[in-house]
This record gives sequence, C-alpha cells and structure tokens, in this order.
Amino acid sequence: MSQTILVTGASGQLGQRVLELILERPDAPKLIATTRTPDKLRAFSARGVDVRAADFEDEGSLEKAARGAERALLISTDELDRPGHREAQQTAAVRALAAAGVKHLIYTSIPNAERSKVIIAADHIATERAIVATGLDYTFLRDNLYMDLLLGTLPGAIATGQLVDARGNGKVAYVTREDCARVAAAVLADPSYSGKQTFDVTGPAAISSEDLAQIVSEVSGRKVRHISVPLAAVNSALLQHGFPERRASVYASFDASASNHELEALADTVERVTGRKPQSLKDFLTANRERLTP
Repeated sequence: MSQTILVTGASGQLGQRVLELILERPDAPKLIATTRTPDKLRAFSARGVDVRAADFEDEGSLEKAARGAERALLISTDELDRPGHREAQQTAAVRALAAAGVKHLIYTSIPNAERSKVIIAADHIATERAIVATGLDYTFLRDNLYMDLLLGTLPGAIATGQLVDARGNGKVAYVTREDCARVAAAVLADPSYSGKQTFDVTGPAAISSEDLAQIVSEVSGRKVRHISVPLAAVNSALLQHGFPERRASVYASFDASASNHELEALADTVERVTGRKPQSLKDFLTANRERLTP
C-alpha cells in the first residue's frame, strides 16, 4: 500500500518543485502539502494534492495538518534575521511531525553542520539533533550552496569586471536547486530510503573563486577577475548596500565557511539517488546567460 507523504513549506521554490516532481512519478503516492499561504498552491490542489494550512509559529496547526503522513520533508525556513528564531521554529516543527505520527523525517540541512562557520549552521545542527532525539528514522540532506544564488550576484561582478569576496582559495561544490529538489523528491517518495542516514548533496566539481571568475568570463564574454578581500570588508560592503546587520553577518559567514574549506567536499548523491549526473556550473550559467547580462 502506498504511503502518504508530506512537504512542509510547500509554497516556496524548493517545495513547489518537489511537489511537481512527485506528481510526475508514475507511482505518485498520496501527497500532503503544508503552507502558511494555501492560496499559492491552488494549482496543486486542482491536481489532487491535499493542501493544508500550517504555521511553524503554531505547533498545533502543523501537528493537525500532518496527521496521516508517514514520511515528511521538513524544508528549513528562510528566517535569518532573528537569532535563534529559526531554531525554535524548526524544533517545534520536529515535535509536531513526530506527534502527528510521521515515521521518517527528511530535512534540508547544510554541509559540515557540526563545525561550520556559517552563522545559521547552529540552527541546522540543533534541528538535526532534535530529529535524532525523536528516535524516528531520518535522512539529512546537506545541500551545498545553490548555483541559482549566483544569478543574483554575478551580474554586478560582470558589470564591474570584479568578483570580490573573502573566500581566499577555498572552493564550493555548487549545486542547482533543481538537483536538490530531485534528490529530496526521490528520497521522500521512495520508502526504500529508511533508517538513519546523512547525504551531502553537491554539484560535480568544487569551484574556487578564481575558477568562477574564469567560467563567468567565458560564459558572458566579458573579462571578470577575482579579488580577495578580508571578511570584514565583505561585511562592511553588505551593510553599505543596505543589508540589515544580522543578514549581512549571515551572508558574510558563507565566505568564512568557504575559506575554511567546509564547502568543497564532493558526493555522488545526486547521480546515485536520481540516476542523473548533477548539472555543472558552466552549463547552468550558460543556460541562464540572459540573466547574467541584462
């Protein structure tokens, strides 16, 4: 008998893509989607998804919404500005899902969560530990940095000819959101993924900022060079561009993590789980060239 599966935060970009991928499966199980904004998922309701209102700020609402689900994908929230708040949201969600009777939790985490210099890694490791403490089966998907995020930062680098960061010679195993969604959908929908396991989810290569500048130059046709600066300079630049202090510190901490070589380990998870090789950075940027040089 097919299991009932659940996706939290289903109105976000990752959540909606996971829903799409599961609906495409010939053996698609019964699917519950929880969100604070059910209206955003009307199209999925029309396709048979059971869309239920739930808010991580209201633990009871999520417990009620999750009833009947046996496997759940807990997508980490986008709360970055209030220290400790995301940890509280997510650990409440873990309690709610366990109380609702979920048997296997899949959680989107971060590489090297135990020792990462990324400020919000503390939220991830606290959530992982809360999941372990339930005694439930789990799969931690430790997604590397999305290539998709580069589409917001690289146009500026191309315009100025300078890729400025504090990553030194550290490398990043960039992965597409699409590949992360494919892994999450496959693990969620396939009950053979059982027990307690942790998967790093990475692209096919670890890329330094020097490598990135070269790839961007080739794809855009405009020369871009990498300039390495101290971490404090990155933080100051973010503040000058209007970022709130907390968010600037969070974003800068990803440079600290990269420079500490925490984001460069490669894994074969994407190909092993989905049967398809992960997309390369050059192929991704080439496919999105028009967004790099508007």
